[in-house]
Amino acid sequence: MADKDTKQIRDEFDDVVNMSPKELENWLATDESQSVGQSSGDGEESTGHSMGRRIVEIQKKKADDLDDDDLAAMKKVHGYVARHLEQKPKKEDIETSKWRYSLMNWGHDPLK
Repeated sequence: MADKDTKQIRDEFDDVVNMSPKELENWLATDESQSVGQSSGDGEESTGHSMGRRIVEIQKKKADDLDDDDLAAMKKVHGYVARHLEQKPKKEDIETSKWRYSLMNWGHDPLK
């Protein structure tokens, strides 16, 4: 991937991921985190919860150590958060909403 593309992906990822690795790890350990998202059943981890763990791994890497799989995941995170922010509930209490919990699994706390 060209350096320009890599920088843009990193910048977009950094724009939407506003939780530190520690905040995200603590969040992922909660019942609320595990209560949202789609999984294939059989008690498997949801897609968002799994991506939250992947985000922590990416955040802990040096920029020069990011590989194509990391960059693809970072693009996916940016796209998901951007789309999900457009779906903000109108009347629901945001603080305890499944909408917020789902975003937080993807490293974005809309209340920050």
